Amino acid sequence: MDELNLLQRIAIWILPVLFAITVHEVAHGWVAMRLGDRTAMMLGRLTLNPIKHIDPVGTLLVPGVLLIFSNFIFGWAKPVPVTWENLRRPKRDMALVAVAGPMANLIMALLWVAIMKLSLLLPGGLSAATQPLLYMGAAGIQINLILMLLNLLPLPPLDGSRVVSSLLPDRLSWRYNQLEKYGLLILLILLASGGLQYILGTPFYKLQTMLYLLVGI
Repeated sequence: MDELNLLQRIAIWILPVLFAITVHEVAHGWVAMRLGDRTAMMLGRLTLNPIKHIDPVGTLLVPGVLLIFSNFIFGWAKPVPVTWENLRRPKRDMALVAVAGPMANLIMALLWVAIMKLSLLLPGGLSAATQPLLYMGAAGIQINLILMLLNLLPLPPLDGSRVVSSLLPDRLSWRYNQLEKYGLLILLILLASGGLQYILGTPFYKLQTMLYLLVGI
């Protein structure tokens, strides 16, 4: 996509980014509802309308700046609220709610694989008419893999930390969760220092290669 200008890149990336973060959050709320907590539903967050989930910094500013200055893009939406006490088995169920987001991103990555495959099967192959669809599929795979891997990191408040917290004894779990107040700062330091790309780079490229094999490129 390096040959695309900024406006073309924005046009290619905007739908994949919005869908990736929206479906991720809806998945959290939907699983929470299935496990007894209807908070997200009552607040109108079980919707695919991205406006309900947009965080000005995480959904617009951070992805926009990264799109301009790098090839590494991620973002986040407003977290879907989950009332811990409403869950049937709170400690276990919070882990299931947390895992739902990254798994939704994996499913979406596979759907974008199908879109890329379709773009190659359409009449004209890699013509100017089908290239945007191919590029959008590639962007969809990239953002969903990044969000999946990023959220699986065991850094509070990321989803991976909820799984770790559910496995720890209550006292250790409480202490571990206190890291949440520093989580965003740690994440930004990792991003600025290149540490985030170092941590996620190898699993990302391996997964991306596997998905591209399914596409046939």
